Amino acid sequence: MRKRGVKNLIIDFGGVLIDLDRQRCIENFKSLGFQDVEAMLDIYHQQDFFQNYEKGLITGEEFRDVIRGKIGKPVTDAQIDDAWNSFLVGIPVAKLNLLLKLRKSYVVYLLSNTNDIHWQWACKHAFPYRGFRAEDYFEQIFLSYEMKMAKPDAVIFQKVLDETGILPEETLFIDDSEANCRVAKTLGISTYTPQAHEDWSHLFGHR
Repeated sequence: MRKRGVKNLIIDFGGVLIDLDRQRCIENFKSLGFQDVEAMLDIYHQQDFFQNYEKGLITGEEFRDVIRGKIGKPVTDAQIDDAWNSFLVGIPVAKLNLLLKLRKSYVVYLLSNTNDIHWQWACKHAFPYRGFRAEDYFEQIFLSYEMKMAKPDAVIFQKVLDETGILPEETLFIDDSEANCRVAKTLGISTYTPQAHEDWSHLFGHR
């Protein structure tokens, strides 16, 4: 299970652990009347107020109000949240089991560009398994909206290194964005970029 020279793992959330369905999210927003959502919801580079929301620069209430303004008719918080959360599909049980196994051999961290609506949904629906909760899979959880910074800015990686005291040369970062991995490499962190839905357990000798 041990990967040579690696003591720490920093793992991304969206696309690495949880499966995503961008098209479903777009269609659900369009059905509410948010017609230009597609241009604003790039899967790696969320534009405009989406990005501000993931950086914690606006609140969930402000995020919903912006969407209401773009829709131009009354919609409820629940309708907006349901459309937004339809981006998230779920975490395969095999990956939850893998995280639990990895914790026995590595210090495992989560580093995610996410927002409070998505994270609350994930804590309620995606992580609960055999009595485990989100915080049970990781030594520490780093979320962009709480940190007021986001990948691929180098400052967020440096913040994780500084706060945990881990050494970059002993750390592997798993993220589905090549841009995020490029920046992590500049700090001396090893990286791996899995494809969508990839079972990346092969990195640790598991199939």
